[in-house]
Amino acid sequence: MRVCIVVEGCYPYVAGGVSSWIHGLIQSFPKVEFVLQTIISSRDQSGKFIYQLPENVTEVHELYLQDVDWDQNRKGWRRRRLEKQEYAALRSLVMNQRVDWETLFEMFQKKAISLDKLLMGEDFLQIVREYYDLNYSQLVFSDFLWTMRSVYLPLLFTLKMKLPRADLYHCVATGYAGVLGSMGKSLYGGRLLISEHGIYTREREEELLRAEWVKGAYKNIWIDQFRKMSSLAYERGDLVTGLYEHARELQIELGCPAEKTMVTPNGVSVDHLQDIPGKTEEDEGKFNIGAILRVTPIKDVKTMIQAFSFAKEREPRLKLWIMGPCDEDEEYAKECYEQVEALELTDVVFTGRINIRDYLGRMDVTILTSISEGQPLTILESYAAHVPVIATDVGNCSGLIYGESDDFGAGGILTHIMNVEEIAQAMVDMARNESMRLQMGESGYKRVMSGYRIEHMRAAYRRIYQDFADSCGVALET
Repeated sequence: MRVCIVVEGCYPYVAGGVSSWIHGLIQSFPKVEFVLQTIISSRDQSGKFIYQLPENVTEVHELYLQDVDWDQNRKGWRRRRLEKQEYAALRSLVMNQRVDWETLFEMFQKKAISLDKLLMGEDFLQIVREYYDLNYSQLVFSDFLWTMRSVYLPLLFTLKMKLPRADLYHCVATGYAGVLGSMGKSLYGGRLLISEHGIYTREREEELLRAEWVKGAYKNIWIDQFRKMSSLAYERGDLVTGLYEHARELQIELGCPAEKTMVTPNGVSVDHLQDIPGKTEEDEGKFNIGAILRVTPIKDVKTMIQAFSFAKEREPRLKLWIMGPCDEDEEYAKECYEQVEALELTDVVFTGRINIRDYLGRMDVTILTSISEGQPLTILESYAAHVPVIATDVGNCSGLIYGESDDFGAGGILTHIMNVEEIAQAMVDMARNESMRLQMGESGYKRVMSGYRIEHMRAAYRRIYQDFADSCGVALET
């Protein structure tokens, strides 16, 4: 079976939970041929992999959402208007009606269309004007028109992407990845599997509501765009997986047919985190708090640093280790460094990218202050090392800490998002109550052993892949 993994903004360019999951999945099927269809912002990122690709990855295809229009100088387009069916399909997309995706796939895949001339042309202008008059006539039309061009350009680049053939298109998100997977299924007859680690539509909504680069009603236009792309993936997907039950409920709420949905929890290699190095001389007299993350706004490292500052006033033994890459958002990382300096904190260490085996055994507790998560691997990895956690109440953190179908007890302390006092108090409580902390570490270990081992995840996807192979009439070598 030939599997095309479709990914947006992560593997193999960026470290993190989703990228680690994809890398592990590919390695779990060494005899299956994988091709990667990646979605990145621009050609500047091309080929800059931080993962060594497994030998069974035979091809990598890249889509750049911020690219130049290579077809704009093709002869003949300037005089060409959209055919009636093409116009109707584009109109259905812009007007948020029942979208004629099949015509759009055919139109952008089989015809030499200049996106520049389409978006600057009379057909697009006429459709946008109609949409504007019906919904947004209070706005300045020239601003509205340019916004609509910026909204649709990345989607149209996606529709023009020449996809590799595959038996199975496995999309690790909806969004642009879901559009590509849906198009692959339509063009080549493959099957479509959607594996969501976070709920893409909800994550984009949260980002847009906080964003400063888009204002007022324009936020709604972008949110509608992401919703219609996710709706396409849910409609065309043969199976849609989520990491936990509430994620599955959200998928259904967003329009995914319940009979297509399935829960497939994350899994970590427990064996890999056994017999790891413990505390060193450097740790003597210190209570180590470890944050294994990418230093980015969504992880809300600033709140973590602020909370640590308050907690350290009450418990001087505390030391904060921020462990992970700092180069994904260099401006945000710089602001975090400056915050540490301004607060005159001496016991905060930025390690950069690490091998967690070298550090996790030295930690008394790990911490996650994210404003959005799915089912964090860092919590499961901490549990595998008998280390309890402090985490904000996002994604499945509550289920991982308190359990969803077991009575092992709490594996840590749950706090509210951006609540500096709660997070600080959790740090102090962990440091001052050793028996509670050790019990939480053991509860977490039992929880990860019972349902979140890498072997459980591999077995689930072996069954899924086998079902798809059987439906395609191809062999699945494992």
